[in-house]
Amino acid sequence: MGSATVLEVPGPEGVRAVRLTSADRVLWPATEAGPAVTKGDLASYVQQVGEALLRGLADRPVTLQRFPDGIDGEAFYSKNPPRGVPEWVRTTVCTYPSGRRHPQLVLDEPAAAVWAVQMNTITFHPWPVRTADNDHPDQVRLDLDPQPGRGFADVVEVARGLRALMTELGLVPYVKTSGNRGLHVYASVRPEREFLEVRHGVIGIARELERRMPELVTSAWWKEERGEKVFVDYNQATRDRTIAAAWSPRPLPGATVSVPVGWEELADLEPRALTVHTVPARLAEPGDPWAGMADDVGDFAAAMALWEADLERGLGEMPFPPDHPKMPGEPRRVQPSRKRADLPDPEDRRPAAAGTDTVEER
Repeated sequence: MGSATVLEVPGPEGVRAVRLTSADRVLWPATEAGPAVTKGDLASYVQQVGEALLRGLADRPVTLQRFPDGIDGEAFYSKNPPRGVPEWVRTTVCTYPSGRRHPQLVLDEPAAAVWAVQMNTITFHPWPVRTADNDHPDQVRLDLDPQPGRGFADVVEVARGLRALMTELGLVPYVKTSGNRGLHVYASVRPEREFLEVRHGVIGIARELERRMPELVTSAWWKEERGEKVFVDYNQATRDRTIAAAWSPRPLPGATVSVPVGWEELADLEPRALTVHTVPARLAEPGDPWAGMADDVGDFAAAMALWEADLERGLGEMPFPPDHPKMPGEPRRVQPSRKRADLPDPEDRRPAAAGTDTVEER
């Protein structure tokens, strides 16, 4: 198990004492890309990037992706406060796709993030809402996912097209690496629309980008329909989706990190070089490109106008994630190659997604 140590972590309420056990446990094995990363190394990383990491986590419900035996072992998502949560770590009540409600963790200070590392958390997944109003997103998030046959240069080209479109619509887009092969593009908005409405505006953006870049972009939910293109994941605008926080590590070989970058950096960027080992120095100089994102609040009305225009063209609802109950106006949630017009939609007989918002606790 290894010996325990007590880390003193500064924060807004003063220094917190956080107990860390098994600091020498290897979470990421060594690879050609870099040396192994232990639990102690991860705790050190979280402290080094704490201020920037907390910009994306604080005052938001957070899902912890936990790996008790490292990235090659079993993983699970933790939403409910686990046993042993410190009394100074708060919670907020969220509504899930099934309609159920329960408390979810909120990490407001660096010590809370270090405590999450003690719980073997590798990736932090914050919701796009603030705790004062968990039903109205204050962020728009688009995940650009390259399909087989497309590389990072293609994702960069799509991201630039998306930036131009979002700017035209009155939004201020920010970009970060996914920690894998893609890019994430965010924008701040006023929290005045519910999840479903924001999702519709995001669908409008995705479809318009697809029209502008038809050889590169797809909004098709089913993989068999995407081809060799970059998928714009519009369903990141639904409740309870997981997307790595800015500055969060990923459970991938080499200990890559989801890193905010300047738009001018994309051409020469090598995402695999952005790791737990290298990112603290990068953050120290030139700093956090996302430091001002919360203040750049854009207008979402033009994005909603794209959705309304598509409705007039006869384009309606898009498929929801599988943990959602069948939604009004949603097309048949059946893989296109398996559809038969003479059979009823099995989703019409499925009850609300009972139990899908529950989590395993350890």
